[in-house]
Amino acid sequence: MDAPLMDQILNWIETYPLSSTLIGLLLFLVIVFLRDITQKTHTIQRNFPIVGRLRYFLEMIGPELRQYWVAHDKEERPFDRTERSWIYATAKGQNSNFGFGTTEIQYEPGYPIIKHKAFPYPEANAYIHNKDTSCIPCLKVIGTKRKFPYRPYSIVNISAMSFGSLGKNAIMALNRGARDSGAYHNTGEGGLSNYHKQGADMVWQIGTGYFGARDHSGKFSLDVLKEKVGNNPCIKMIEIKLSQGAKPGKGGILPAKKVNAEIASIRHVEEGKDCISPNSHSEFTNVKELIQFIEKIANGTGLPVGIKSAVGEIEFWEELAHEMKQSSEGPDFITIDGGEGGTGAAPLTYADHVSLPFKIGFQRVYTLFQSQGLSEQIVWIGSGKLGFPDRAVVAIAMGCDLINVAREAMLSIGCIQAQKCHTDHCPAGVATQNWWLQRGVDPEIKGKRAAKYIQGFRKELLSLAHSCGYEHPGQFTGQDIEISMGMNRYQTLEGLLGYKRDEVKFTKLQDYTVFPKRQA
Repeated sequence: MDAPLMDQILNWIETYPLSSTLIGLLLFLVIVFLRDITQKTHTIQRNFPIVGRLRYFLEMIGPELRQYWVAHDKEERPFDRTERSWIYATAKGQNSNFGFGTTEIQYEPGYPIIKHKAFPYPEANAYIHNKDTSCIPCLKVIGTKRKFPYRPYSIVNISAMSFGSLGKNAIMALNRGARDSGAYHNTGEGGLSNYHKQGADMVWQIGTGYFGARDHSGKFSLDVLKEKVGNNPCIKMIEIKLSQGAKPGKGGILPAKKVNAEIASIRHVEEGKDCISPNSHSEFTNVKELIQFIEKIANGTGLPVGIKSAVGEIEFWEELAHEMKQSSEGPDFITIDGGEGGTGAAPLTYADHVSLPFKIGFQRVYTLFQSQGLSEQIVWIGSGKLGFPDRAVVAIAMGCDLINVAREAMLSIGCIQAQKCHTDHCPAGVATQNWWLQRGVDPEIKGKRAAKYIQGFRKELLSLAHSCGYEHPGQFTGQDIEISMGMNRYQTLEGLLGYKRDEVKFTKLQDYTVFPKRQA
């Protein structure tokens, strides 16, 4: 730029200082807008250029503001601020430690304490599988009597969330995260979409609508199921959903706003209309028919088949255990969903008051099967707000072999707990079909974060196990945890719940790193 032109510009700025300031500010905002809308790291900034930056500023000064005006770090629900901070930091590979001691009330009833050993398991002796320091394989093989048994590489996996409830970018991000961390990914009752095919092991969930596995009249079709399983070797297990924690006894709800042409095609439903699954299955109406349905699918596909359910009345479980003992048939795995779980849309009363919380529900079902001598032959999966190491340890000590996480996985890819899942206006672009909001979720970047969250979760689980003298978290028992009963009163988890989990006949970790392959 030549000197005369520069002098003219400077003179104009001096003559019109207000106008020049406004123009400068406008140019600055344009640059920020362009940068925000093109970057892929921060979802909120990408979806809400310029304005989205306010969130990060307010978050930065949040502790000071909250001291005087807003909620304490532990007061938010369903996940408080410290829980979300731990997930965000873990997913980003940042420092997930906290300073200045605990902010928990350790004498509050229900508060768990994990008892460390005076002589921990030496971390220097820990077996590292394929250079993965976070590898924690399942101690049981699922479906040993089936043609294609399955041993999950990871005891922490991604729970059922359908494409439709979640957007395509979110599904791809979760699947890539599962792939890169070795976890499996549950399709949710919406069925298998192309966005689930990023390389992760899949669990195909079949709900009351039989989406993706039904004929043109809407009825279940074994031939359609067999064809899809045959064409998709990524499918490792089938899960029949009886109910879920957020709305047990009620079918899934996908609001009309989310039912676009693509989803309608995948599910074989009408576009632009509420997609509400029936509240009961049409293929079976009692326990014997359920077992027959399970065996029909298992024999037709060769895959392990299990059930997922929240826990309400106990008579169903008593009859199921009885029939399984009599017939030596039935589910290869059982997923118990706690009433505190839930993603997507649900009526308030169902979300708040229907079905038992995880610990109570699991204890009742597990002990019932244990009394029948069946618990060891079943793989037990826990879900319902278990996406943190301390809660996972409690669930494992109760008898869980695997942990499924849903909302915590959503948080790892950018969910901010806006609680707009049912409106199709999720600002983070996770639980929406809105094209503009979805673009904020970059599958590659967010997939890496999901993987880091799962790997970080497992590393902390391993660290806790080592501190308690174990090589594998599956060795935890109810004696390793004490639960506060009030001021100066603690009781072991085992004593509180009134049972011992099945004894784990553990040898050494490398003995559990043989993974059966699904072959034609």
